[in-house]
Amino acid sequence: MKRLQISLAAARVNAGLTQDEVAEKMGLNRATIIAWEKGKKVLKIWELDALCNIYNLTRDDIFLPQDSTKSRVM
Repeated sequence: MKRLQISLAAARVNAGLTQDEVAEKMGLNRATIIAWEKGKKVLKIWELDALCNIYNLTRDDIFLPQDSTKSRVM
């Protein structure tokens, strides 16, 4: 059975959070969250792990935009 993955934006919305709230929790600015969600900025491993904790998901649950896969997150 194939596992369903959701985008970063969908994960955030499902967690009931705004971009501003996620940025505040991570000590970043909103522009960074927007860039991740649009695939314009590559996530670092610690950033993806922090998002997974905030959204209560695993790495496998989240679909990263194609440009974000350059980070080779596994």
